[in-house]
Amino acid sequence: MKKLILELIKYFFLIFFISSYAQEKFSNPIVRGGYPDPSICKVGDTFYLVNSSFEYFPGLPIHKSKDLINWELIGYGLHRKSQVDSTVNLIDVQSNGGIHAPTIRYKDGVYYIITTNVYHDEKHDKTDMVNFIITAKNPAGPWSDPIHILGAPGIDPDLFFDDNGKVWYVGNQMPENPNFNGEGEIWLQQLDMKEFKLIGEKHLLWRGACGGVWAEGPHIYKKEGRYYLLIAEGGTSFNHAVMVALSDNVEGPYISNPRNPIITSRHLSYDNWVNSTGHGDIIQLDDGRNYMVLLGIRNEIERGSNMGRETFIVPVTWEREPFEWKENKDLWPVVAPQTGRVERLNEVVFSGTVQKLKTSFIDDFSSDKLDLKWNFRRYPIENIFHLNKEKNRLELMCHPNQIKERGRSALLGFKQSESSFEYIVQMNFDPISNGSEAGMSIFQKDDNYINFTLIKKEDNMLLQAYAVKDAKLITKVSEQLNEYNGTLKLKIISDEENYKLYYSVDEIIFNYFTTLNGDVIKSTGYTGAHLGIYATSNGKETSDSASFDFVNYLVNKK
Repeated sequence: MKKLILELIKYFFLIFFISSYAQEKFSNPIVRGGYPDPSICKVGDTFYLVNSSFEYFPGLPIHKSKDLINWELIGYGLHRKSQVDSTVNLIDVQSNGGIHAPTIRYKDGVYYIITTNVYHDEKHDKTDMVNFIITAKNPAGPWSDPIHILGAPGIDPDLFFDDNGKVWYVGNQMPENPNFNGEGEIWLQQLDMKEFKLIGEKHLLWRGACGGVWAEGPHIYKKEGRYYLLIAEGGTSFNHAVMVALSDNVEGPYISNPRNPIITSRHLSYDNWVNSTGHGDIIQLDDGRNYMVLLGIRNEIERGSNMGRETFIVPVTWEREPFEWKENKDLWPVVAPQTGRVERLNEVVFSGTVQKLKTSFIDDFSSDKLDLKWNFRRYPIENIFHLNKEKNRLELMCHPNQIKERGRSALLGFKQSESSFEYIVQMNFDPISNGSEAGMSIFQKDDNYINFTLIKKEDNMLLQAYAVKDAKLITKVSEQLNEYNGTLKLKIISDEENYKLYYSVDEIIFNYFTTLNGDVIKSTGYTGAHLGIYATSNGKETSDSASFDFVNYLVNKK
């Protein structure tokens, strides 16, 4: 009996130890789903994070945190039509175009986001890169209309406030005589903050540590009176990396850290749990510690992920060179100093904090405003949806446009945050016109998506599922629903590699429909997948609409 009691004591002690230990750990990524190219700033005791949003609207998502591991979405930098229907075009922007690699900074009561909109004009085969600034007194918004910075080539601008009062624009560009496609160089010029105009001499700073292979994403920091230039290099895939250079003057010349890259996964197996790590931004805490936020891709489906590129965090220390033969020993940032790579589990930044992953999403449309997590592909069509507060429903019009078109459609969704999940939609749909279609969609781009919908054909209601990859129809399954009474539940269960589709006409019993391969919408560009709702009249004018009672996105914990 005594032995049993001792074993029980040991067991409970072990459970307590493991539980306590777990409280001191957090899991990467810290912002899950398609949130790439993170930039961070700190105001008071609060951290603010902004990410690329490409063709999606609202654009420039902004999160806040007190502890660097629990993040709350508080708003968007681009949140109204006047910001995106002119010089900055999110109306008919191409896939993988739009808003690239923002930087967020704070100075004297004002928040700044500086970024690039990339728009390709197919008619004239011309691509415009518009670099612009928006400002706000409150990071949750409202934000100003974009201010176009004229004469600024390239993408990925940075804003650096020097302690002498000067403000510098830092960007990338293609060299005048490039040695290869994709060669980049970093440049700098003073910025007049009253007129937001470039002034003075333009300085070419650096072509990176690997010959300028997609040298981009610059940030400048100042430490002990010297300037540090941090960049991304190597492209956004497996060779992605972060490099750093040092100068006594902000205008240069800059010397490359001989230990570059300072963080990457390029030297690891392609099967490492996270790959393509890079594009970082460093933040200093009040106690002097430093951390870097950066992007990476979880290795879950054939060395990729349907979440695309996400935001991770790693510690940073500053170490002086140990060489006895050097009179002046340079100080350099060392990223993830214990392991040299992004780790899945890490020590919490602030002792006593607990990570609370809020990856599930439930919306019963009981609010008079659309939840912040909802995104549209491009700025939404006017009056395409309506929140019916009386019935707690979202009503979505059947628009002639389809997902596959470069344009706007009746489509909205939220970011997929995990590979294993259950997604349920309840819909009321009683169309008059043949060709009207509505249901759920998992979409990544105009040419990568899965639709699970109900369509009226020849006065019959057909349930159908079809997958499109690289603009080609991969799979299509359909079934006539004779027992349909106007209300339908659709369910997708994901087990990482497959999507299993189910439906219910009585709101209780689900019937198996088909299974589709998850790699259809695996990220092939810059964005991750969205789970959403969709309605179309497939090219015809109609007054048909679908109403949605709720969406449930429940993550399966492993």
